Amino acid sequence: MQGSRRAVNLPFLSFALLLISAIWGSTFVVMKKSFDTLNVNSFLSWRFILATLALIALRPQSLRSINKDFLIKGTVAGLFLGSGYIFQNVGLSHTSVSKTGFITGLYVVVTPVIAALVLKKTIGVLQWFSVLLATVGLLLLSFNGLSIGLGESLVFCSAILFGAHIVALGEWSVGRDVYALTIIQLGTCAVLTSIAATFTGFQMPHTASNWIAIIYSAIFATALAFIFQTWAQSLMPATTVAVILTMEVVFAALFGILFNSETLTLRIGMGGALVLIAMYLIVFAEGRLVSVEG
Repeated sequence: MQGSRRAVNLPFLSFALLLISAIWGSTFVVMKKSFDTLNVNSFLSWRFILATLALIALRPQSLRSINKDFLIKGTVAGLFLGSGYIFQNVGLSHTSVSKTGFITGLYVVVTPVIAALVLKKTIGVLQWFSVLLATVGLLLLSFNGLSIGLGESLVFCSAILFGAHIVALGEWSVGRDVYALTIIQLGTCAVLTSIAATFTGFQMPHTASNWIAIIYSAIFATALAFIFQTWAQSLMPATTVAVILTMEVVFAALFGILFNSETLTLRIGMGGALVLIAMYLIVFAEGRLVSVEG
């Protein structure tokens, strides 16, 4: 029955993850102007606080399903996620946006490595090839020059943490209340980012554009996005999820071209095409696996 359920939901799950990638890609454009008047950690803190409160207000009864084991695992997943955001943004202050995009996207490599080493998961040849293809695509899309300094090292730490978050969700979301698990994760992120904001100066949003960006990021890019991701990961392998989510970089490039007058180059076009092919191959491989299991 499990194999049959996955077979039916695979196209919908893939589309949900693709939609998440598009929303995350759009936040680069939405948030860019806010960072001129609101520091990054304060923005993240408001984003996660509002997202957590919105989820609790919408379904407070979901908190009843939380027990000690659920709370511990959700908190650990949230620590991976929140720490990843903090490392990413501190690293961003020491390196370029393009390098940050590429190095963050390396969670597509980190995820199957963690799954194979820690959980002894078997990763198929086609899955590894998809990971390699997506990595080359990310390189073409966003990498500009090779240098490894403090910023690059911190961003790579965030890639490891994001990979660990994806693997953790894959293991702990099956058979659990997705909504409650999302609340725990985002609540943990709210606490972490608020602590980080106190060190850089916690700021109140004071412009309409700040609030618009925060509300959009909190509701769509955080609350809804992580509910969908947690749900999808209860049914799909972590490696498949990681490859599909790398489409975030493709959408970020697309929105940059459409709304920020950035230039579409052959390199960007080739990089986006490779990530698209990698996504198709990983979903195709998952579909074959589901068919065999069914």
